[in-house]
Amino acid sequence: MAEDIYSRAPEDLEIIDQDIHTEPMILQMGPSHPATHGTVRFTLTLDGETVIKCDTEVGYLHRGFEKECEHSTYTQVFPYTDRLNYVSPLLNNFGYAMAVEKLLGIEPPERALWIRTLMGEVSRLSDHLTSVGAGALELGAMSAFLYAIEARELVWDLIEAVTGARLTVSYGRIGGVKDDLTEDFEDRWKYVRERLKEIHAMTHSLLTRNRIFLDRMQGTGAFSREQAITMGYTGPCGRSAGFDYDVRKDHPYFMYGEVDFDVPIGENGDNYDRYLIRMEEITQSIRIIDQCLAKMKPGPVNADAPHVVLPSKPKVYNSIEGMINHFKIIFEGIQVPPGEVYSFTEGANGELGFYIVADGTGKPYKLGVRSPSLVMMGNIHRLFEGGLLADIIPTFDTINMIGGECDK
Repeated sequence: MAEDIYSRAPEDLEIIDQDIHTEPMILQMGPSHPATHGTVRFTLTLDGETVIKCDTEVGYLHRGFEKECEHSTYTQVFPYTDRLNYVSPLLNNFGYAMAVEKLLGIEPPERALWIRTLMGEVSRLSDHLTSVGAGALELGAMSAFLYAIEARELVWDLIEAVTGARLTVSYGRIGGVKDDLTEDFEDRWKYVRERLKEIHAMTHSLLTRNRIFLDRMQGTGAFSREQAITMGYTGPCGRSAGFDYDVRKDHPYFMYGEVDFDVPIGENGDNYDRYLIRMEEITQSIRIIDQCLAKMKPGPVNADAPHVVLPSKPKVYNSIEGMINHFKIIFEGIQVPPGEVYSFTEGANGELGFYIVADGTGKPYKLGVRSPSLVMMGNIHRLFEGGLLADIIPTFDTINMIGGECDK
């Protein structure tokens, strides 16, 4: 008959426990994984389900953003900025345009600045709705995802009506914007606004007090305010930890100094706070858009600068000056005087900066971008280590990495 181990003395049981030898498990999470967005790979060292160590590789989308821009004219750079954060491309368009305008020393007309402010917030809505919806989906909340995507589609309908495209818009222009708002934009916005508010309330009711959602989000992926500053985290991620910094408030640009809005600040720096901040920023973006429509006045949407702004088609076809200006801007590029500039705006995920060195020709000598996603991916392993394997999903979602910003 086999000996009953429970009859043994405690010291004998300790010897048995010591004989059980375990080693950490190495697990490859991604790149072929739905939650790592196609290119990202996490090499995880696990003790059971606890992450001991994480090595992160962002992978490649083969964009080559910076070098492509350095081989293009200043005008031709706009389609490349669309493909940085392709969920909120208008914010990239306008951030880049502002950097070049600083080098040129020109100021777009007032209506163009209002339109940039308004359409930038429309683009921010698109980004936050995607982040909240996709994050809910990867935790199993399919209904919340479908509501968020319905709202995003309505936002994209607005963007398409103004720019002619839904995703890669190329709407920004140095000195202004491509076109004015459509005549029926305000009516379209009133309809979209009401449905957005309904979906926003529905998402709150589905998620914010949901027991499963709370258990997965609260206390996971947390970091302190000091850590956020050390790691360079800005935007909703930095503000979730109490880092009260928003470029729109601290360094107002466009017409942000003329509108009233609040910047939500968290305390815990966890996934739940990042969710709540994005939900509140959706409300604040709606406030800003309402004020822009109420305050903007009719006027030109491009600067009166023939050496910078493409002439209208009638001028190109019917005047020699218009034809020459068109020809020179297209073939030679806008002649930006030598100098360098770092210009920054508030992207959907944090400070978006463009560093440009001009050499007096029609192409940037050097163009660098401070993309929020790459900054956050550089330190994401710190948020995983010490947590559970399952916590990687909500943490990676609330960081909201966009691959186009990582591949320079």
